[in-house]
Amino acid sequence: MKKIFISILSLVMLLFFTACGNTAENKSRTSHEKSIIATKDAEGKMQNKILVVYFSRTGDNYEVGNIEKGNTHIMADIIAEAVGADTFEIKPVKSYPANYRECTEVAKQELSADARPAIEGKVTNWQDYDTVFLGYPIWWSELPMPVYTFLESYDWNGKTIIPFCTSAGDVLTGKEDNIPKYAKGAKLREGLGIRGKRLQENQDGVKPDIVAWLKKLGYIK
Repeated sequence: MKKIFISILSLVMLLFFTACGNTAENKSRTSHEKSIIATKDAEGKMQNKILVVYFSRTGDNYEVGNIEKGNTHIMADIIAEAVGADTFEIKPVKSYPANYRECTEVAKQELSADARPAIEGKVTNWQDYDTVFLGYPIWWSELPMPVYTFLESYDWNGKTIIPFCTSAGDVLTGKEDNIPKYAKGAKLREGLGIRGKRLQENQDGVKPDIVAWLKKLGYIK
């Protein structure tokens, strides 16, 4: 009888500790699942903090005449609104000439000298951003030199760069492939080029192209 009692007591104790272990495991799993859910947005995508950085120019502009908001600035705002990003404008300390031809000559001289024009300000909380959309106009088939100043001013380890540009055509130039040489440690993803004239004259017509690109990249559903 005593042996039976001991056996029953042992079985009860085993069941009790097993139940406690499962409860602790379930609590741990629930906590872990909550921490994962907290890093996702309403659509189930993993969140990351996004910044749209752009260099843009106003004044006399190719194909579109005198403009008050730059082509690349318009594209940057469309992207930022679509993905819910912060923005930062690359502003040279010394402004470029408002006259289009004069500006192209200055840009040509800077390109020839591989210049790094000084730029204003710094990105606040740079370390918080995971993805940076980087926008610029195409000057002499290249990125404007102030963009290189920006790229070389930050630590890019662990960050993703997605280039976008404006020019006389809906194209990239291939020069964007060299961005990681200047943004050390960055990962580069597929960019998009949009004709500046389209952005100035028909923003609603351009938005579907930008949205389709962002969907392809997985930044919007």
